[in-house]
Amino acid sequence: MRLIGSTVLFSVLLQAMSAPTEDWQTATSIYDFSATDIDGNVVSLEKYRGNVVIITNVFAEMHAKYAERGLRILAFPSNQFGNQEPGNESQIKQFAQSYNAQFDMFAKIDVNGPNAHPLWKWMKEQPNGKGFLGNSIKWNFTKFLINREGQVMKRYGPMDDPSVCTNILHYYRHYRDYSFCSTLVYHFIFSFSMWLWNHLLLGAC
Repeated sequence: MRLIGSTVLFSVLLQAMSAPTEDWQTATSIYDFSATDIDGNVVSLEKYRGNVVIITNVFAEMHAKYAERGLRILAFPSNQFGNQEPGNESQIKQFAQSYNAQFDMFAKIDVNGPNAHPLWKWMKEQPNGKGFLGNSIKWNFTKFLINREGQVMKRYGPMDDPSVCTNILHYYRHYRDYSFCSTLVYHFIFSFSMWLWNHLLLGAC
């Protein structure tokens, strides 16, 4: 079976990536950036060249199901939204491992403001990366779809989860296992519902 080759950059939304260049405005793709992982190692995003990438903060269960087909998740925590991620990198990693998370995890970053990581500044300024009512990230679950050339193809708001399925299938027309689509939608809805339960109903915010 052909590998999906899809890389999902999972942003629990975000605080400590680093770029090869400080001038993010000269970047031409996500491959011009690097990120500090949860263990303090700098990782060049060049390693994801040739993959379709989604930069977001869900997909944990989806990764477990599709990892053998080429699915990758990179998790980027942030504490800019309702103080939802106050812990340090060690605490975040321990929490994720308690849920058997298998994705690549990165250190916390800012996604808004003067200290926002250059990658996020760049994505928000791309023609297909601009937001509604301003380019700032409004809340967790904002998603960027990146094509195989490292370009932003689409930005999704926090409530747009199910619609991502259609766009992913657009880039995988050769892939005929349409159960992938229904499962993707299910995991989007499941993840968002669990987030609402944990952070709203249980007062975790």
